[in-house]
Amino acid sequence: MKKAYFNWSSGKDSAYALYKILQQGEYDIEKLVTNVNQDYERVSMHGLHENLLDAQAESIGIPLEKIYFPADVTMDLYNEKMKDKTSELKSLGLNHAIFGDIFLEDLKNYRDSKLKEVGITGVYPLWKQNTKDLLREFLALGFKTITVCVNAKLLGEEFVGRIIDEDFINELPDNIDVCGENGEFHTFCFDGPIFKNPVAFEIGEKVLKSYTLNKDNSQNCHSSTKEKVKNYDTSFWYCDLKKI
Repeated sequence: MKKAYFNWSSGKDSAYALYKILQQGEYDIEKLVTNVNQDYERVSMHGLHENLLDAQAESIGIPLEKIYFPADVTMDLYNEKMKDKTSELKSLGLNHAIFGDIFLEDLKNYRDSKLKEVGITGVYPLWKQNTKDLLREFLALGFKTITVCVNAKLLGEEFVGRIIDEDFINELPDNIDVCGENGEFHTFCFDGPIFKNPVAFEIGEKVLKSYTLNKDNSQNCHSSTKEKVKNYDTSFWYCDLKKI
């Protein structure tokens, strides 16, 4: 079997991609690798608390490795830290990196170009598949997932902190991809065939947070006094999940 690591986001697409790759039996997944915001102890972008990430990995049964980034991370720093980590993983004989991406060509090209620098091959088990079909297959297999972050420019507060089911799918506006592949929403997968046990949690408060992309290309949560770059402001609804 080919030795690999899995880029684990904590969400549904990661969970389904991991399921598919394990079913194929071609790759030996030795590590889950996740980016974590070190200032807030939360999964980058998803806003999921680190202790729920730990509980996921424990239930899946694959060792978890975290890459810590500051909240004010520049693209240069991001690329530097990622290259250091992928080089380390390559030195361990992990020659393949597996992702849950579905159809974002620019993102895939970026990933592949950076992996090529250290001699790692990207693997995309969900690539170019129909997202409606993927999500319904995911649910039919018994996976369970909840939205933890939604883009407030595209979806209202009522879409965050919701279990994804047929009602959720049917209520999405026509311009929203059902898997949130364009960044419309992010999820936390807490049960399904890759888990030994469901990950127990309770739903906490919902919070609206605004971010800006500064001139140094770092993304930051901003106050009304922080300098902003026009057209890059965006807001997200987060639902804080608490481990129980």
